[in-house]
Amino acid sequence: MKITKVKMSVLEMDGTDQYYDLIKLHGQRRERWLHHTVPALEKKRYEYVLHVETDEGVTGVCTTPGDGHTGLHPADVPQLQALVVGEDPLKREYLYQKLHQGTRWVYRSPSWFGGFDNCLWDIAGKVAGLPVYSLLGKVRDEIHAYYNTRGETVEEAVEDAQRAVALGFVAVKDHFYHPVDENIRWLTAIREAVGDEIDCMHDPVAIYTYEEAVKVGHALEELDYRWFEEPLPERSHNLLVKLASTLDIPIMATETFMYDTDLCAQYLISGATDLIRQNARHGTTNLMKLAHFAEMHGTNVELNGPGGLYGLVHAHLLCCIQNTSYYEYFPGGRHDRDGEQIGLMNWVAPVDGKLSPLDAPGWGAEWDWKQFEKRTVEVVE
Repeated sequence: MKITKVKMSVLEMDGTDQYYDLIKLHGQRRERWLHHTVPALEKKRYEYVLHVETDEGVTGVCTTPGDGHTGLHPADVPQLQALVVGEDPLKREYLYQKLHQGTRWVYRSPSWFGGFDNCLWDIAGKVAGLPVYSLLGKVRDEIHAYYNTRGETVEEAVEDAQRAVALGFVAVKDHFYHPVDENIRWLTAIREAVGDEIDCMHDPVAIYTYEEAVKVGHALEELDYRWFEEPLPERSHNLLVKLASTLDIPIMATETFMYDTDLCAQYLISGATDLIRQNARHGTTNLMKLAHFAEMHGTNVELNGPGGLYGLVHAHLLCCIQNTSYYEYFPGGRHDRDGEQIGLMNWVAPVDGKLSPLDAPGWGAEWDWKQFEKRTVEVVE
């Protein structure tokens, strides 16, 4: 079997994406910024889908980041074609090593080929007639999800957390950006509202100074939170090492460079993080290497968001990784139900707070190709 073509479909989505302004957060010891949308500056919203075709008629298909600094841009497709056309798509490790080790020499970001790697796993499953989870080997049949709470006031945040528990979620996570004492008040309110049996996690998106992070971390320990995510800017490696050694609650860093496998590993080795954050949009092979690496270090890899194909990819992988906890669920439909817009008919979302992979070859995606073509505005080959 040989790869004959790699192409990318660009599909227009409903709604718009917005440009950001940055606003200062009040009450912080050090200047911190938070993004704020600019309503007058909107841009069209797109989805990007990669297709890897073979001479035996089997095609691997997966969504891929097509913009930003970590994805496979449409302009990168010809370069990828030059590297992989004529290769055997079942030689995934060979192709991973070629692209991973050679990234420096084609002047791309690490894991820029993640969507391509996911297409190879789709091909392998289709050739074998097996789901990807069977190729990897299941460790569980379903995975619990945690719910990202929303709310402009503490009362709204508490109500949303309670709603999550009523829906069957056994874990909730916040993104509170307030001054330290106010954040602790909100964190306490969430714990009191959901009770002691629900896992709670705090993600302030790096707004704290080291001293503030220590104070909040000790409060989280008293409240029995499960992890403390991105407490400091991840460029502050030395302070993360110091923080992780000071606090008992696990620190989770690496989200801003999940695309760099080697750097994620080095943060764990050096003690700058206790848990590894990762996303399969940067490639399944990449993710599984980090999962096994974390397992040998006695810790977890925790997956960020849906990971590709509107939840399908992470549903498979989370049921094959022993050392992981939850699927990350964002309410609102943009990360799952929106798949219908591009013709993906069997996107997945938690039911009773749990998620299961599909029992079909490859990733198991079922497409309405007429709807897909209707949304396609460009094909890059």
